[in-house]
Amino acid sequence: MIGRSRGQVWFNYLLLTIFLLAAVLPLAGILLTSLKTSAELRGSPFALPETWRWENYRDAWDGARFSTYFRSSVIVVVPVVVIATLLSTMSGYALGTMRFPGDNVLLLLIMLGLMVPFEAVIIPLWRLMGQLGLRDSYWSLILPQVALSFSFGTFWMRAHFKGVPVELMDAAVVDGCNTWDVLWRVLFPLSRPALLSLVVLLFMWTWNEFFLVLVMVTGDLRTLPVGLALLRGRYASDVPVMAAASLIVSLPVLVVYFLFQRHFIRGMISGAIKS
Repeated sequence: MIGRSRGQVWFNYLLLTIFLLAAVLPLAGILLTSLKTSAELRGSPFALPETWRWENYRDAWDGARFSTYFRSSVIVVVPVVVIATLLSTMSGYALGTMRFPGDNVLLLLIMLGLMVPFEAVIIPLWRLMGQLGLRDSYWSLILPQVALSFSFGTFWMRAHFKGVPVELMDAAVVDGCNTWDVLWRVLFPLSRPALLSLVVLLFMWTWNEFFLVLVMVTGDLRTLPVGLALLRGRYASDVPVMAAASLIVSLPVLVVYFLFQRHFIRGMISGAIKS
């Protein structure tokens, strides 16, 4: 039994190592590519760079006007994540802990945001934003993404609040808390893993949004993923510069994940257990 247990442990470590290499090696390859010249890449694509060309990052940043697009990405991402998280927390609390007439119908309507493909509503959305005078503005990016994030966030937080012991909420009510106090003073501090997991997911999806930005806005209002696509047309033959640009676009997502990875993993495991 002991030998079998040790063999199982080694097999698990081997399997985890394979998945780790599958995740890390492509990123390491892009990093090495971003520090080479095009001639070095053609001659020895898997070798270390002979000279570490950090200038590729400067060329990518300046060539794609990433400073402007980075500002646009931040202007869009921050309000989407903050507003969607707050609204999802309140709606998830209501739908997860309360019973009222029409709650299932309301939940179904909210879930339509997850069921309907985004490509199916992009043209009506484009016309609606034009009629409201919001097309080619940050609002045309923020409002639709808040709505889409709100659907998933409600589903996520509802599942979390349904797993909260009823006795905890009853005890808070006995101590004099109203419905609002139960949410913000009792449940909200205890929901940190689920909330931070939601923040990481919404940040990642909003930061990487491409189709909506491409359709709704032009010029300096574009975000980094669209800037990366525009750079491809200018530096199509300069693969190292493209690799550097790809790392610049993905770096904020990696930083946010590494900062909140412990809470993110706890939130994911907690949601899996409670569901």
